[in-house]
Amino acid sequence: MGVQRRRTHNQHHHSNHNRIQKLLKWIIPVISSVSAVVLLFLLLLSASSVPDDSNHSHHQRLLHQQLHRQFINTTTTATSLNNNVMEEIISNVFRVPESGGSSSHDLWGSKSAKFYYGCSNASVKFTRAEVNTQPNRYLMIATSGGLNQQRTGITDAVVAARILNATLVVPKLDQKSFWKDSSNFTEIFDVEWFIRSLSKDVKIIKQVPKKGGKVMAPYTMRVPRKCNVKCYLSRVLPVLLKKHVVQLTKFDYRLANKLDTDLQKLRCRVNYHALKFTDPIREMGKKLVQRMRERSRHFIALHLRFEPDMLAFSGCYYGGGDKERADLGAIRKRWKTLHTSNPAKERRHGKCPLTPEEVGLMLRALGFGSDVHIYVASGEVYGGDATLGPLKALFPNYHSKETLASSEELSPFSSFSSRMAAVDFIVCDESDVFVTNNNGNMARILAGRRRYFGHKPTIRPNAKKHSSLFPNRENMTWEAFASKVRLNQKGFMGEPKEVKAGRGEFHENPSTCICEDSEAKERTKSGHSGLTTVGKGSNVGKDIVEPSDDLVSDDEPEWPDMDYGEKLSMPEGKELNLDYNLFFKPEDQPEFEEILSD
Repeated sequence: MGVQRRRTHNQHHHSNHNRIQKLLKWIIPVISSVSAVVLLFLLLLSASSVPDDSNHSHHQRLLHQQLHRQFINTTTTATSLNNNVMEEIISNVFRVPESGGSSSHDLWGSKSAKFYYGCSNASVKFTRAEVNTQPNRYLMIATSGGLNQQRTGITDAVVAARILNATLVVPKLDQKSFWKDSSNFTEIFDVEWFIRSLSKDVKIIKQVPKKGGKVMAPYTMRVPRKCNVKCYLSRVLPVLLKKHVVQLTKFDYRLANKLDTDLQKLRCRVNYHALKFTDPIREMGKKLVQRMRERSRHFIALHLRFEPDMLAFSGCYYGGGDKERADLGAIRKRWKTLHTSNPAKERRHGKCPLTPEEVGLMLRALGFGSDVHIYVASGEVYGGDATLGPLKALFPNYHSKETLASSEELSPFSSFSSRMAAVDFIVCDESDVFVTNNNGNMARILAGRRRYFGHKPTIRPNAKKHSSLFPNRENMTWEAFASKVRLNQKGFMGEPKEVKAGRGEFHENPSTCICEDSEAKERTKSGHSGLTTVGKGSNVGKDIVEPSDDLVSDDEPEWPDMDYGEKLSMPEGKELNLDYNLFFKPEDQPEFEEILSD
């Protein structure tokens, strides 16, 4: 793969030169032939016009001088033609300018973002935890997957406990999945803050109380994915009333996407306020952000996700020949239920991650110049430095945890995948522009979080539209390519109201928790200056209300042009077929979303 990547990289940089060389090989012989014909004609003309008298030598010299002048003129004309052709060729080749591409909007923010803000306060109808919580009801949760998949489970666990009027035991993190991280909740999140900040909503304790001197043993069960309120009340509550302690296993995406407004806002309070990383993780993340700010006022964070497991699961092909097919094919065999891959079809449908080079070209086409600093959050990139080389050439100011911090500074985290992911999460969250090359859990959660906290730009490649553009880029000018990229990316830049309320996963599009400052918008339209600062709890804004479970079906509309791992819901109580949804699986299949989750 590395050899193939280097070959591809060299071909990209020298392709324009080769095209010019080929054209010159055609042009120069033509010019030479024309010059030779003219010269021969003049020689014949001179020979036939020489007079037979005593002035022969004088006439011969004059004719030779005339011939020389004609030849010089012919050569000059040919050279001029050659130069004109060269200029025409150079002006039409695919060359990336240092400044990237032109842009008609602010690259680092949205003008309309100031009219929207996060709002997650409970309504007056939402009773306090001490009134709502019933005795002898204890809910335990065993999460599943990587850090961000577990984060969705923790968020939904709080809501599930509220639905059941139960006391929640601090969730147990997954320590056995693909990630094999032994960290517990208190080593990732600030548990005291978690309990205290949610005390008005749900009662939370650190462990199940003892009864008769012994810890009460939980009854273990599992609920269907996308289980709604009625599902919990009919399936879990009767067991909870009988057993008193229930543990729900593999708790990821086990709560319906659509809930009533107060429950959705509780989700937001958990995800955006209660789940705070521990001090060591936050300090390390802030240190990396500070070091990025010292290098540049603005920076991009890129969640690359070009690891071997991701590429294998996608079923895509990246030009690495038999070695790539063998490498990724061997990994793909882990998931026995996956259908035979059709790389061309997957690419047409937008399910193939862009290569690092393609991500770089997209960003340059959007207007980000080569001087922009970029932080890359990524695991092991397939192909290593050879794969990353083109991206680094486009953005020489390339940074990562490893380049910004010493091994000694990272040592408390480096042996724990979730802690390393948490550090990356902080830097990506604090970045001026966040770019995701996938639609995994980290990408979705960060997209939702950035919407909630001020609509900071989040760029998601429109892989479906780009699938036909990038392979043909050498056949057009840079200006034409950049124009097409900007057109394709409309609706994928993280602008407010880019996605309709209720569409997609709630963690990515928390529309119920986004309020609009309508008064400020009206003042701007009327030409009045000076916007009122609006924050959480203000009465100025207007909620963007999402339909409740009672009004709409639990079938979730498909997010248009979603990347691989797209999430579609099934009717209550039914599991998703792997061919229907590559992210959700029947319960008896090997875990694969754990690998793809972050």
